[in-house]
Amino acid sequence: MKHILIIGNSAAGITAAENIRKADKSAKITILSSEDYTGYNRCLISYLLAGDIKEDKLIYRSKSFYADNLITLQLNKKAARIDPKKNQVVLEDKSRVDYDILILANGASPKFPEIKGIQKSGVFGFRTIRDALGMLELVPIAHTACILGGGLIGLKAAYGLKKKGLDVKVVVKSSQILSQVLDKYASEMFKRRFTENGVEIISGSDCGEVIGNGDAKAIKLDSGKVIACSLVVVGKGVKPNIGLLEGSGIQCDEGALVNEYMRTNIANIYAAGDIAQTYDPILERPAVNALWPNAIEQGMAAAQNISGEKKAYAGSVGMNSVQFFGLPVISFGITRPLNEGYEELSSRDITNDIYKKIVLKDNIVKGAIFVNRIENIGILLKLARLKIDVGPIKDKLLRPDFNFALTRDLAYDKEEFYL
Repeated sequence: MKHILIIGNSAAGITAAENIRKADKSAKITILSSEDYTGYNRCLISYLLAGDIKEDKLIYRSKSFYADNLITLQLNKKAARIDPKKNQVVLEDKSRVDYDILILANGASPKFPEIKGIQKSGVFGFRTIRDALGMLELVPIAHTACILGGGLIGLKAAYGLKKKGLDVKVVVKSSQILSQVLDKYASEMFKRRFTENGVEIISGSDCGEVIGNGDAKAIKLDSGKVIACSLVVVGKGVKPNIGLLEGSGIQCDEGALVNEYMRTNIANIYAAGDIAQTYDPILERPAVNALWPNAIEQGMAAAQNISGEKKAYAGSVGMNSVQFFGLPVISFGITRPLNEGYEELSSRDITNDIYKKIVLKDNIVKGAIFVNRIENIGILLKLARLKIDVGPIKDKLLRPDFNFALTRDLAYDKEEFYL
């Protein structure tokens, strides 16, 4: 009986386990989780923080799921390193777990800046249920919360804490918020929306120190300004958890490098989800696109190939969909071209807070931003993935009536476009 060991109990790991079990009723399947929860949806923790949902609504795989699928779930078990020569995973408690096939699905962790006091009580990442619950414990006694970073993670925390009634200040090192996913115009739209709803955006500044005796009491900016606060959230992005791969021989760059079958350079070790660096068809290079839908796709692809169904994964794309204070946005791919050769199409309706932008290169869609009218951006994503020349309909891409039918003649020979 072969033993399939999965490190990680979130979207990629659970999807892989579930689909391997469907294909193989006899394999032994074990999942190691560093947390003490069964499978839950990380995408929803901002709603937990805001009070929109209860904790139990985050759980999407209960204990019965593991029992029904004969999956052994080991909670509070953190992998420390991998020994491929012995086909073993060494845990932090020094125990070892054997495997025949290993799936790395251990995700990513918040990036914490190396500043004085960052480890004080009251400083949180925003990645787990425990992070959200820890913040909620402080909400009744905290007056001000400071968010370090103006990306999606930081702004989701800012939104949630503002809804709980706190005075929220967002400290952004760059000149704009959401700089990794939006252009300057769209960023300004969201800055106005946050400001109108009482969230202060402090741009062009960075935190140099968290002040306090054990507990956070204030932050000190690089300008010298001190802001009193007892709750600090670090929202400066995430990094793949590749530390346990050190010395294993598994090839890494930003994440664990995998081929189109989700396999690393070691034949019986696969990777999926936020730890995996897969081919990005828009960037045309390997990239880590740490998104829940991508993790599910990759977990499925790993399961298919482990189960003997040799199936190539088409690759992952960086795409973000979020709504703040009633203003929705979806963006994907290259939204701020940094060199020549790109063409930008855009339309603005200032009265109704509508903005659309499409980035092209040689008439191939390379990225897009849609604010407040997000319909049909999925069609653009398909056109981008398949590298379809949109030259014949370029003048129609931003029209309100743009739809799937307008692309039919462009993709008549691309069967996957219609799937």
